[in-house]
Amino acid sequence: MTSATPVSVPADAPGAPARPSPRSPAEAAPASTRRSARRRELGACGVLMTPFFVLLVTVFLIPVATAVHLSFFSDDQPGLGFGPERTVFAGLRNYTAVLADPTFLGGLGIVALYCLVYIPLMVIGALVLALLLDSGVVRLRGTVQLSLFLPHAVPGIIAALIWLYLYTPGISPVIGLLAEADITVDFLGVHTVLPSIVNIALWSNLGYNMVVFYAALQAVPREVIEAAVVDGAGPVRTALRVKAPLVRSSIVMVAMFTLIFALQLFTEPMLLSQSTPMINSRFSPSMYIYDAAFTRNNYGLAAAASVILLLCTIALSYGVTRWTNRSDAEEGAR
Repeated sequence: MTSATPVSVPADAPGAPARPSPRSPAEAAPASTRRSARRRELGACGVLMTPFFVLLVTVFLIPVATAVHLSFFSDDQPGLGFGPERTVFAGLRNYTAVLADPTFLGGLGIVALYCLVYIPLMVIGALVLALLLDSGVVRLRGTVQLSLFLPHAVPGIIAALIWLYLYTPGISPVIGLLAEADITVDFLGVHTVLPSIVNIALWSNLGYNMVVFYAALQAVPREVIEAAVVDGAGPVRTALRVKAPLVRSSIVMVAMFTLIFALQLFTEPMLLSQSTPMINSRFSPSMYIYDAAFTRNNYGLAAAASVILLLCTIALSYGVTRWTNRSDAEEGAR
């Protein structure tokens, strides 16, 4: 009688029983342990995100909701105006009054012109300065960066006061020097007041945006630049064809933030209005809102103008984002 000897069958042979695949430690852990780890991760995310949401609700959502609520009400006096003032529901009357007011529409036009002049100068100027610093052409790079950034450390109201002093005839040393050379310049005239405001904004914010672009350029791989140089690209071509496209996202970010801040133009014209009749109390939409709320005490009208300005800002920001995403998609398709 012969005994059967066991025969080993290869695991990959046909008909062989499937060998259980090894599991990772996360898969081998009990379901309760995985749920506990997931809860800890969500708890940590909640703790980290709580300050952001608290600020978002407190600083943005509550004021916006309050403005929207006030925009549908107005203060009326019954009879011939001798009775007590009362708040009544006005519907869209405040919005109609704002959109029919030529001073508000004129302020929107002024801000649109301001954006067309200021945003290209800001973005292109900051990018050119950053490219010059990154190329190594400028010596004492740290000193130059500090000197360009220092104006941004000056509060906006102080910067406007400094330039108001330089723009005012009779006390301005700049106007005095130009007068000695038989050059007469009225910085607060009808055709020069808007460029003067643009100059103040550029002086205050150009250095900050230059630092943003310079930091983005430092992340550009050096081997890419070296390859462009080896291929025969000069400094200008390397800057325009290699470096600038690689910091496109930073350019879009700076342009969008500059647009948002430009639509809120207030500090510079408000202070300059003390020295020139070319700037009235409703020069920009923000000044219109301030005048409606604190001069005319019409909070419903001011709230409606604020909501309209917010909607314009959101629409323009969304348009810039969509245009950028479409351009990126077209370049990716190529």
